[in-house]
Amino acid sequence: MTDEQPAWARRIRSLRRAHSWSQVAAVCELRRHADAALPSTEHLVRRWKDWESGKNRPSDFYAPLIAATLGTVTSALFPPEGATPAITPESEVLTATGMDTLELLTRLRSSDIDDTTLDAVRITVEKLCCDYSRRPPRELLVESRKWLRRLVDMRWQRLTFAQHRSTLELAGWLALVVGCLEYDLGDPDAAEATRRSALSLGEEVGSADILGWAHEMRAWFALTRGDYRSALAAGRTGEAVAGARGVSVQLVAQQAKAYARMGLRDEMRRALARGRAVLEALPYPDRIDNHFVVDPSKFDFYAMDCYRTVGEDRLARELSDEVARVSTGAGHGKRWPMRLAEARLTRAVVAARDGDLDHATTLGHRALEAGRRSLPSLLMVSGELATTLTHRFPTEPSTRDYLDALRSVRQSTR
Repeated sequence: MTDEQPAWARRIRSLRRAHSWSQVAAVCELRRHADAALPSTEHLVRRWKDWESGKNRPSDFYAPLIAATLGTVTSALFPPEGATPAITPESEVLTATGMDTLELLTRLRSSDIDDTTLDAVRITVEKLCCDYSRRPPRELLVESRKWLRRLVDMRWQRLTFAQHRSTLELAGWLALVVGCLEYDLGDPDAAEATRRSALSLGEEVGSADILGWAHEMRAWFALTRGDYRSALAAGRTGEAVAGARGVSVQLVAQQAKAYARMGLRDEMRRALARGRAVLEALPYPDRIDNHFVVDPSKFDFYAMDCYRTVGEDRLARELSDEVARVSTGAGHGKRWPMRLAEARLTRAVVAARDGDLDHATTLGHRALEAGRRSLPSLLMVSGELATTLTHRFPTEPSTRDYLDALRSVRQSTR
């Protein structure tokens, strides 16, 4: 294999090896996912070798079968041409509506709100959702709260029924952003209150997406505090409300993570398969940088967490490499720094299990030093590394140094 080979070819080979399959075994697995009759095993093995070498790109028929066989999503293994995060430019409101922020704020204070003004607010709210993964959380929280207050104030202005509903819906999305940021910063009480507000707004406007994400937040909160049964319950409730939407994939992922931590591997695998099937059926999203859009590559992130937790280290390591690669896409800086931190922690846990203390603690410290982080999620995964280091290397100075650094981060949440 060479660097000139397509990324999909390298991934087919590395994922196949992570599953500990020969090429013949991989072809046998491929048959299990096919509804139609396939050619002979000898013929399929030749094709598989061509795919791994990058000689032939799989056809539209075989691409989803290969993705299903390897436990990923077609668009994650074979991204659409030119698919990159749509980083929202600061001037997008001006470009789309012809008004700058000052003019927008002036219009919001007027007695009548026109549709152009609402469009500008909608673009602003989406930009805040897209900024979630990268901007400093306290700075973004201040700005998001200001816009949320403005939207609440708009309820008392003269609005048409459609405008009133749009205002409430936008407030619901902002409440979700604010609640996520509050939880990231270690304020679970404020985050839960804001989540309930988002849930109420979602119910008022009948938005399955907002309702789904409000339940997903509840599942996330429960998972990070170790209440796995509550995480399962919230995930199931959210699924029932949301239906076949992107948020349902993340709701199922939270359930898979809970099952993994409960030691229920079969349930974990079934949950991952269910989430993969939902995501596979959805169109490729327009704005994958929006926090409330589940991009295909995020499925590998979910699976990485599950496989690390249950000790399937070869798969966890392979998926962590892919998560890290996607999270630091060339030309875009760090797309998803929080995913990158968890990928590093996954590599660290696997390294510690393999006996490589220096590599494990180096990666562990790098993850703790991440600038943009979600403290509860970071502490949950960092705690797994701490447990592994304490078990394998209880008296080593490097272990004590890592535990001290982790203790310092925990104290910062108080």
